[in-house]
Amino acid sequence: MLSTDYLLMALFLVITGFLYTHLFSYRRRHVKLPPGPKGWPVVGALPLIGDMPHQSLAVMAKQYGPLMHLRLGTTGMVVASTPAMARAFLKTLDADFSDRPYTVAARLTYDAQDMVFGQYGPRWKLMRKLTSLHILGAKALEHGAAVRQEEVGVLVRAIRDAATVNVPEMLSCTMANIISRLVLSRRMIEVEDEGPASRFKDLVNQAVALSGQFNIGDFIPSIAWMNLQGIEGRLKRTHGKFDQIMDEMIELHVKAAGEREGKPDFLDILMADGGDSGHALDSNNIKGLLLDLFIGGTDTSSNTIEWALAELMSDPTMLGRAREELDRVIGHDRRLCESDLAKLPYLRAICKEVLRKHPAMPLIPRVATKDSQVDGYDIPRGTRLIVNTWAIGRDPEAWEDPLKFMPERFLGDGKGAEISYWGNDFELIPFGGGRRICAGMRLAAVVVEYILGTLVHAFDWKLPEVGAAEGAQMMNMEESFGLTLRKAVPLTAIARPRLSPSAYV
Repeated sequence: MLSTDYLLMALFLVITGFLYTHLFSYRRRHVKLPPGPKGWPVVGALPLIGDMPHQSLAVMAKQYGPLMHLRLGTTGMVVASTPAMARAFLKTLDADFSDRPYTVAARLTYDAQDMVFGQYGPRWKLMRKLTSLHILGAKALEHGAAVRQEEVGVLVRAIRDAATVNVPEMLSCTMANIISRLVLSRRMIEVEDEGPASRFKDLVNQAVALSGQFNIGDFIPSIAWMNLQGIEGRLKRTHGKFDQIMDEMIELHVKAAGEREGKPDFLDILMADGGDSGHALDSNNIKGLLLDLFIGGTDTSSNTIEWALAELMSDPTMLGRAREELDRVIGHDRRLCESDLAKLPYLRAICKEVLRKHPAMPLIPRVATKDSQVDGYDIPRGTRLIVNTWAIGRDPEAWEDPLKFMPERFLGDGKGAEISYWGNDFELIPFGGGRRICAGMRLAAVVVEYILGTLVHAFDWKLPEVGAAEGAQMMNMEESFGLTLRKAVPLTAIARPRLSPSAYV
């Protein structure tokens, strides 16, 4: 027999569904919303989203159009799935869609006290200014070249000495060390390190997986307390572990202040100069910003390089062409330098193509801060926006043969050669667009080209054999959805040196 509590809950859901369905229908009669699926009572279109939202939304867009409206619980959401629709929101109406929706995932970064989830305003602008000036801008990028060269050297020697290479793990360690040396003046992850660094690496994986899920409580706030999917509880525990690590890192940093006398690093600047605009950064802002840098800086770039290497290993002809270009420009007696990148157009085309087909962030979230109109449709204030960069990269109106990995589309005199990923060409927006375009895009672009080129030039790559009778295993290219887009099966490979021994010193 059902308990009184369950009967009351069932009655509550039925009444809520009845009232909201009628209220929503009444509102629709007074505004012209974009077309979209009708959905279910109470939950709306939430059951249609599935485990791979970027794919299911792309399929729905083929039926309902490039601008689509979905009711998710008590929340309206519009989805832009073509370059033209992305331009409308991220350029024409950028000011009206400059905020992120507040979701349970924002609790990771101290209730959206960071730059990724934070609300657009003076404090957000200060964080953006400081990171651009000291870490992610053009001058800072030039100053960090020596750090990147040293850390890529460590990566190359680790791959040389490994029997098999867990590609995403090694790439994540390298990226974490590049970021930590720029921010904290020290390497974050050492071999067999059992301190804060090794715990942090595992937590990044948890955070990315949890943050990308569509949490029911975010769309039906009245039942958020039930934590039906368990996401809120897991995020709370993950945040607690992150917070402990952040506190330990900052404490160690303060104790070592004497070692940096006259040479302040980024954390020193945040702690000392964060209030120069009258909107001082508190400890939660600083820790949230550090999490942005470490999670965003390690996960997105390492995923992109892994996808690119997997695509090249799947096509020996393409891999051979990339290697021929590298050998011709660099030779066999030294490793790739960042100054070589401008002479490697095919490598750059490969990196553009991987960002098109496998965007690090497949869905860009925003929220309407005022009532707007797009393409003749009403977008009420508070409506959530998703720009589906994954669907845009596969739009047959924008790209010829979009499912094929074809770097050549970015070479020669064709349309693709003129397209960049700096936010002005909405056919290719892996870093987003408008005022909230990814602050780290310059660093990401250089790191992806530099590390991918180094891996292709310095090593012969092949998949491990799974058995004498079966031969080499097949490349698995399935996706795993989260805040970022990962390979479902991490790339494990065998790498053999192909340059002169002196190149690995």
